[in-house]
Formats: sequence, structure tokens, C-alpha cells
Amino acid sequence: MADIVGKFTIHNGGGFVCRGKATYEDGDNDVTTDQETGDILLGQTQEYDPGDLGVPDGARMTIYVDVVAGSNNAGRHHFTYQKGNPHKGDYVITGTTLDNFLGLIGIS
Repeated sequence: MADIVGKFTIHNGGGFVCRGKATYEDGDNDVTTDQETGDILLGQTQEYDPGDLGVPDGARMTIYVDVVAGSNNAGRHHFTYQKGNPHKGDYVITGTTLDNFLGLIGIS
């Protein structure tokens, strides 16, 4: 069973600008949201609600990070998104524009 969360945080520990997105299951397809968070600069942490990016309540999902002018990265841990749930998936992205790592820190 996937962990149930209502929000995510992404901490940018890499040498680039990135934006948070989400990928969710929609029937037989995986859909990556077109909407994304604002810029997350080096050293910043941003919290966001996947529902604000277009993820439907109850969807099975992962986070997706758009690295500006670089290699994007997708989380490997699946969650069930529940609007208003107090739990958050906390992530950090590190590395360089073309060689980065996205890791789950934990669920808070």
C-alpha cells in the first residue's frame, strides 16, 4: 500500500534551478502534470500541494522534478494523494544540471 500524503517538499541542494511537478496514474496511462511549482533555487525548500498542479484526489502518484536546462528526475516512491492530509513527502535533489539525484528524505 502506498503512503498517503497531502503535500510535498523539495529541497534544492543542487547547482541548478528546478520546479516541482507530479506524475499520476490515470487508468492505463501515467500523466505528468503540465502545471508546476515556481522556481526552486539552490538552498531553497518549497512546499506544494499536488492537487494545485492537477493531481486528482485519491490518485496514485510520484513526484517529478523539472531541472531547468538539464536532466529531469522522477521519484521512485509511490504515494496516494489525499487533499488535506497532514502528511508530507519530503525530498531533496542534489548534483548538477545533467547529473542529479532525487531522494526521499522521509514522510513527516
